[in-house]
Amino acid sequence: MARFSRIDVALTMKETGMVPVFYHADAEVCKNVVKACYDGGVRLFEFTNRGDFAIEVFTEVTKWAAKECPEMIMGVGSIIDEATAALYIANGANFIVSPLIDEGTAKVCNKRKIAWSPGCGSVTEIGRAHELGAEVVKIFPGSQVGGPGFVKAVKGPMPWASIMPTGGVSPDEANLKIWFDAGVTCVGMGSQLFPKDVLTEKNYGYITEKCAYALNVIKSFRK
Repeated sequence: MARFSRIDVALTMKETGMVPVFYHADAEVCKNVVKACYDGGVRLFEFTNRGDFAIEVFTEVTKWAAKECPEMIMGVGSIIDEATAALYIANGANFIVSPLIDEGTAKVCNKRKIAWSPGCGSVTEIGRAHELGAEVVKIFPGSQVGGPGFVKAVKGPMPWASIMPTGGVSPDEANLKIWFDAGVTCVGMGSQLFPKDVLTEKNYGYITEKCAYALNVIKSFRK
């Protein structure tokens, strides 16, 4: 059962403005990354369903995070069907992120009052996601569907849309400014936040610093 409501998720997305996106087959690496993000001020974390036995890694990390990072809202990404969504929800997922719109996933999330952010690439898809109950929609892949310019164009006829781009977002001021100037609610950030060499060297302090910097930059845009 989710520890945080979908209202909590939506508000935290808006308040913090950033959701790290990460997968690793080693639960200990995931724990260190989650803690590094948490120490940097992050309060939402998207674990992506990318490998065999990923659910087992997520379950272990989520149980650990509830004790060691109690304010961290753990969610799951790369979910494309309702069965997988239900499995993760049963194992503690507080929100579900998808690369596409799947009505079955929407229904199971709504039944359990779990936040669902589907991937959209057009105004029509964003409208459909709203009909299915999505509060924050994911623009994916962010750069390929039109980048910040696409977000700005969508916000014209749909100013109420809450948008989270994933793909093409990096933890530097210039990049973040373009996205937030366009009107995003928050951004999903993956490989740019977790370089391979940093993980290999177990330089988790780098991740903490990058998270803190990005969050402070985002906060400055909202003053």
